[in-house]
Amino acid sequence: MTKQGLVLIGAGGHARVVLDIVRQAARYDIIGLLDRNPALHGTSLDGVPVLGGDDRIEVLRQQGVAHALVAIGDNETRCRLAAGLTARGFSLATAIHPKAIVAPDVSVGAGTVVMAGVVVNPGASIGENAIINTGATVDHDCTIGACAHIAPGVHLGGGVRVGRLTLVGIGASVIQYKTIGCNVVVGTGAAVIHDVPDNVLVVGVPARVVRQK
Repeated sequence: MTKQGLVLIGAGGHARVVLDIVRQAARYDIIGLLDRNPALHGTSLDGVPVLGGDDRIEVLRQQGVAHALVAIGDNETRCRLAAGLTARGFSLATAIHPKAIVAPDVSVGAGTVVMAGVVVNPGASIGENAIINTGATVDHDCTIGACAHIAPGVHLGGGVRVGRLTLVGIGASVIQYKTIGCNVVVGTGAAVIHDVPDNVLVVGVPARVVRQK
């Protein structure tokens, strides 16, 4: 089967991991990367050329490249760029590492990346342009909002809800059936045992609100 062409947006460290996932999944032919940093233009990342910046997007579209994936860790930037690509007519790719375990009934939105060692259990739903990072576990019936980032080593109990644009930091844990609002940052190693409102930073064990965002 002929692979479809794919362009990655971003050429930093996160992009390097996404590039590896796309290669291992072997669904797409990676045409190149685009990045706004002019110092990277004309270089390569793990053998894949950095073709230029935003000015190249429409050129690639006209050349028949129909698929794109935003490989940028910042939630707001990833969400904004993905929306722009969709508006230009690109289809957003989904990248799931072959060594992730994702139950057959799990819904995974376009533009989402699921990394190595992740476990997503039955009944879960993951929105568009999310990141489920290395070694995270998402238990049964969880809902992950669009453009959220579940960082490495996070553990979500069953029925947890994570809102749009929220970052759950490295090694954090959330007990079952708790809701974390939109645009929240859960600090590294935090233990969430109560619902968390929108637009706050929570840290600690147990997690507590330390400021509004």
